[in-house]
Amino acid sequence: MAPPGASSILYTQNLVSHFYQDEALSMGKFRQLESFVSVATLGSLSAAARAEGVAPAMMARRMNALEARLGIKLMVRSTRRLSLTAEGMLLFNEAQRILRELADAENRVAQGSEQPSGHLRISAPAGFGRRHVAPLLPQFLSNHPKVTVTLDLTDRLVDLIEERYDCAIRIGDLDDSSIIGVRLADNRRVVVAAPSYLALHGAPRTPDDLARHNCLTFGGSNQSKGWLFRQADGQVKPMRVKGNMSCSDGSVLHDWTLQGYGLAWRSLWEVREDLAHGRLVSVLDDHAAPANGIFAMLAERKHLPLRVRALVDLLRATYAQESYWATH
Repeated sequence: MAPPGASSILYTQNLVSHFYQDEALSMGKFRQLESFVSVATLGSLSAAARAEGVAPAMMARRMNALEARLGIKLMVRSTRRLSLTAEGMLLFNEAQRILRELADAENRVAQGSEQPSGHLRISAPAGFGRRHVAPLLPQFLSNHPKVTVTLDLTDRLVDLIEERYDCAIRIGDLDDSSIIGVRLADNRRVVVAAPSYLALHGAPRTPDDLARHNCLTFGGSNQSKGWLFRQADGQVKPMRVKGNMSCSDGSVLHDWTLQGYGLAWRSLWEVREDLAHGRLVSVLDDHAAPANGIFAMLAERKHLPLRVRALVDLLRATYAQESYWATH
């Protein structure tokens, strides 16, 4: 265990560093680390054993050997569930990164000058995909003529593995540890209303004032938990809102807001142009929660196809440009 008073994070980072600096690193040690990531990802020894085609007892021995060598408890196991310790979570995050970077290096060497090829299945939220994914694909295919694409625009959360998607664009906080999220850009959200609505009902000055307003909500999403605001103590908390209209189609909700039917909590990429031209006005900016993210979600795979890597690189490079968001 970590020495009394030592930083848990620093201690675990030192263990990871020691693990990889050992010149006698054997295939057995590397297999243990791969198995640890598999167990942590799948949530149980038996599931990880099935995935690797070994007996659960073998998986348990690998985990025991890993903990014994590092001298630290990585996971707490019971008959019903498995959970990572704080040190185990830190090792899990570091190990995922290192294994992913190793796979990337192997792919680059193996593929060399090979051209991306094959069919690419992409899922994206309808509004965002229509505006910020679909327009990029023709040039992407022109640069990679051996690739074909299917773009599925849907606001539901698809299952990448079960539905065989190569990549899914998601907006918001991630809560699924079984898939990899590559952050493409920040996503800031604002509360907006048409000037006509504010002229009739006034502008809310604090989140509590929303109780007296008609709030248009996006059905079937994490907005069901409430709109997020920074409180006076700095904490970010959800605020339950009510209104007479809800819709699972973001473009319809956008139109309702423009027509003055109520307040809406929307991503800045969606309403930036309306704000610039005065068609919408943002309120409660002083209480805005920190930005969440726009992510490219990838299934947990050791060998990422070159066509997927090329797409993610394009999205990340495009969205990193401030000039892009100013004109789109």
